[in-house]
Amino acid sequence: MKAFRILVADDHPIFRLGLCSLLASHKEWEVCGEAVDGRDAVEKCKQLKPDLLILDICMPTLNGVDAAQQILKHNHDQVILVLTAVDSERIIRECLEAGIRGWVFKSDAADDVVTAVELLQRKKTIFSPRVSDLIIDSYKRYRANPTPDNLTRLTPREREVLQLVSEGKASKEIATILDMAVATVETHRSNILRKLKLHTIAELVLYAVRNGIVHVNVPPLLHFPNRAEEQNRLRPTSGCAEPQDLAQNGRTDLASLGD
Repeated sequence: MKAFRILVADDHPIFRLGLCSLLASHKEWEVCGEAVDGRDAVEKCKQLKPDLLILDICMPTLNGVDAAQQILKHNHDQVILVLTAVDSERIIRECLEAGIRGWVFKSDAADDVVTAVELLQRKKTIFSPRVSDLIIDSYKRYRANPTPDNLTRLTPREREVLQLVSEGKASKEIATILDMAVATVETHRSNILRKLKLHTIAELVLYAVRNGIVHVNVPPLLHFPNRAEEQNRLRPTSGCAEPQDLAQNGRTDLASLGD
């Protein structure tokens, strides 16, 4: 039986390793390649022609939305499963319009990923229930207060330039990545600022973050113990509770200490 060939695109090596291990445990599936960013995913889809692409949204140089659009424009039949932590209704809508056939969240169970791949292998579609909820909520808000979407005014190339600029890349570097003249990159930058009615690169970066073109990973807040917590940590422990501990816990039953 011919193996079902899967390309995995995710910029986190540890997550990619775990996902590939999960997929390889299925005897009918073969991980035919890995991509480390959106641009890499576009190229490897052309080279490897996988049966399924599993695609993250938050990736450098080219985000998952624009990568999916480019891939499906080149090959309308390419099956794409989005596996991401992003839960933006705008991004979900853009992916659906591009033609993706499945969406699973990274917070879902491993069995949900396996089920999604099995359904897509059988030419079906699969979407997490949260996707439907987000789309319905977005539609209700739009009906209540329809607003123009400036992002749709940008061309696909301008979206690429917008992401690369927002990632801090200089015009010369962008020109190399996109294989164009530096002057052309500068023209795109000017057009983007004009279309979005922005004036500075700082405003442009903020716009890109707010609209899901680039994603910022916020580290968890560090917890510094307060004075009371530090005192409790340093207090010697024994087999019985201190009287003040009992008072703080609201316990008056001392008989339980006799065991």
